[in-house]
Amino acid sequence: MSSSNQQPETPSNDIQDWQSMFAEWAKDAPEGPLREYYRAGMVAPTTPLKDTPLLALDLETTGLDSKNDEIISLGLIPLSLERIRCQGARYWMAKPERSLHAESVTIHEITHAELSEAPALKDILDEILVALTKQVVVVHCVAIERQFLLEASLKVYGFPFYFPVLDTMDIERQAQYRPWWKRFGKAPSLRLDACRQRYKLPRYKAHHALTDALSSAELLQAQAAYHLDPTANISDYWI
Repeated sequence: MSSSNQQPETPSNDIQDWQSMFAEWAKDAPEGPLREYYRAGMVAPTTPLKDTPLLALDLETTGLDSKNDEIISLGLIPLSLERIRCQGARYWMAKPERSLHAESVTIHEITHAELSEAPALKDILDEILVALTKQVVVVHCVAIERQFLLEASLKVYGFPFYFPVLDTMDIERQAQYRPWWKRFGKAPSLRLDACRQRYKLPRYKAHHALTDALSSAELLQAQAAYHLDPTANISDYWI
């Protein structure tokens, strides 16, 4: 099925049964790694948060436009609400098709020289799919990771790649929300480092995919301790 044909229904916050959606997408996905990813399934929406397999994810990209910019590095680290399994961390660099923007190099500090011997994203996407199989993904700002990987999948497989997410930015927004925000314009920062500082977490150098994945994992653990019910269904929190 090519990306120009009819695509499956896109998930929204109103749809919480990712298990059923995976079963439907497995019917239409092209043969190969993406179909196997969907065939492997997803945990049931009634799975307690504390028992849910979690995988923190972060990307570094050449910009913020998922249709025109590209993924150049990706970090993953598995976790639970009690521990972060650093031994299971994974990190990839991907050579972009176009030259890096000077502005993005200033942010992520990944240079042309570092990427010159890296594989293209299309050559490692199968491996990334395997790593994400049956995992609920922890990110800080779902719009970045989900949209960039969606665009990459459409380009490589001709079919969308979706995954359930716990978004630490959204969790923090809900935890910190006060009705007077709009009236007085005093909404707290939702940047990853600012969120971490509220929980007295250590400060790390930002904009390295694996370090930021670790940062998101630690932030989720802190948020869970203060704001989430570990016995609640994962469907109460995933998007």
